[in-house]
Amino acid sequence: MIGKQEVMAFSREFGLRPDIIEKDYVLGWLIAGIFNHDALAMQWVFKGGTCLKKCFFETYRFSEDLDFTVTDPGHIGEAFLTEMFTEISAWVYDRCGIEIPKETFRFEVYENPRGHHSVEGRIEYRGPMQQRGSLPRIKLDITDDEALVLEPIVRGVHHPYSDSPPEGIQALCYAYEELFAEKIRALAERERPRDLYDVIHLYRHSDINPDRSLVRETLESKCRFKGIAVPTAAVLENKPERVELEAEWANMLAHQLPVLPPFDQFWRELPQVFAWLSGEDIKIPAMPYPVQAGEDSAWRPPSWAQSWDQKVPLEMIRFAAANHLCVDLAYQRSQRRIEPYSLRRTKDGHLLLHAIRHDSGEHRAYRVDRIEGASVTDIPFVPKYAIELTPSVPTISAP
Repeated sequence: MIGKQEVMAFSREFGLRPDIIEKDYVLGWLIAGIFNHDALAMQWVFKGGTCLKKCFFETYRFSEDLDFTVTDPGHIGEAFLTEMFTEISAWVYDRCGIEIPKETFRFEVYENPRGHHSVEGRIEYRGPMQQRGSLPRIKLDITDDEALVLEPIVRGVHHPYSDSPPEGIQALCYAYEELFAEKIRALAERERPRDLYDVIHLYRHSDINPDRSLVRETLESKCRFKGIAVPTAAVLENKPERVELEAEWANMLAHQLPVLPPFDQFWRELPQVFAWLSGEDIKIPAMPYPVQAGEDSAWRPPSWAQSWDQKVPLEMIRFAAANHLCVDLAYQRSQRRIEPYSLRRTKDGHLLLHAIRHDSGEHRAYRVDRIEGASVTDIPFVPKYAIELTPSVPTISAP
């Protein structure tokens, strides 16, 4: 198990509370335990916000739940799940020392509106922070009553911590197009902040280049299964839940993010998603800022978040770029507000941050080792170039 010092280092880098980092660490090992269990590995399909963050790209929203669709109805049962998680917790403890006490297991089986059964589970853990008093919890949502439209795929699970298993962690996941369709369907049904946040990030990642028609067809299948109409931007705007969605934006998202982006920034982008989905608009990827003389054109920033050991937390700047937020930068004893775009490396090994001055629109390149301070603002910007600070993860396993 990693130490408290490593948790604190990631907490500084990501700008999040240590308990959020600790939970992300425990989630990685719990996913490893589930998909190393012979009875579950090919029967449980990982989905939801944590799947997006752990298996596809850094959404920079630290999701706290684990969501699964199971293909065997026999797995929906308190006795079965208690037995499975007893074995999983023993495996996790043997591999890394995280304690998941059996007496904290809670699996509540309930009947959903279609008369089928789902499970809401809760487990508690004792991780590297070694909190006193009540233990932190992880919530699990497990169901066999979902329309699994596309063939699941195997993906690597991002676990940036020093005790990552040498063989890595893998999970059986929803395909990207199915995750996209599922998030749009969820947004239509319940209009929750995390669904809006995730839908916009799914749309922004042009480098993944999902099949638009496949997303649309999958969405239609899922809506038909749920007995709801295929949503549009106008329908979502006029739903009574729209007011609550905005009111709950901060309450439900702020603790998962270093800085909360403005609600309007995400809501205004939603019509573009539906215009693309319906074929009314073509998403044209922005061009990157041209490579400059002396830069190593073969180098790319890592897809996954990491601890950079720089004077300023570079992951905070990457968060700002992914969320189209300006950064107040301290450089050469002066302050300037920038729009961050690219992280490049020179041929002699220096990291450069390419940015646009927010006030003048002028391009600037900043030596990372000379940046004296950086703070993310809640002031949005409309990108003029491709955001290269947050590349998606290449596909590593075929269906």
